[in-house]
Amino acid sequence: MPFEYAGIDLPIRDTTISSHRMSWEVIARPGRWWTGAERVEIARVGRAARDFDAVRSEMLPDSAVYAIQKLVVDNANLNRDWYQEIISSEGMTEDRYVELVAVVVHALSIDEFHRALDLDLEPLPDPLPGQPSRIRPPEAEQRYSWPAIVPKGGLNPGDEMLYGPMEWGANVISALSLIPENVRWLHDLSEGHYLSFKEMRMPDPLRAISRPQIELIAARVSSLNECFY
Repeated sequence: MPFEYAGIDLPIRDTTISSHRMSWEVIARPGRWWTGAERVEIARVGRAARDFDAVRSEMLPDSAVYAIQKLVVDNANLNRDWYQEIISSEGMTEDRYVELVAVVVHALSIDEFHRALDLDLEPLPDPLPGQPSRIRPPEAEQRYSWPAIVPKGGLNPGDEMLYGPMEWGANVISALSLIPENVRWLHDLSEGHYLSFKEMRMPDPLRAISRPQIELIAARVSSLNECFY
């Protein structure tokens, strides 16, 4: 089983481990616009880009490889013109871009968790067979974000509560909702690495360190990563 963390003398939370295992399972499955093999390849290219290796892929469009590299090593310089160029390129669409971003973000986040603890990276999962569903939510709307996003009523059954009492979630929550299952996926990884969406609204989520301490660490990491959200 992946992510055993055997022999690690650190109290890694069960929620963190389960979120990592779930992410590997999700990456391996066919999505809405990429096959399981393509999704694992997206993760592989992102890992290579992070190590500044020469990145090539016989499976992905060149535009997808370029997008992955930009997201991983030069995301501070993303802009709307670049985004429009990418989604208009051969082999890419708005939907394919959003799914690609989700895979890159989750794989890179888990890899960085390992690097922070000086652990070997987990081998990428074996892809599962099947074809993408190619279903775009009819409720998707163009609002303030670059890609279209989906309101609460367009989320998968059972996931509506992830937006809380609002029809629309905060941008950081709804940004990847053009693939509605991404909202749940993002929630689970956020809960494993940081806080659940519900805990984000709590002054004290009852963790080993206080909420101000959590936010101080988060702010420092964001600064070091040149986060411009």
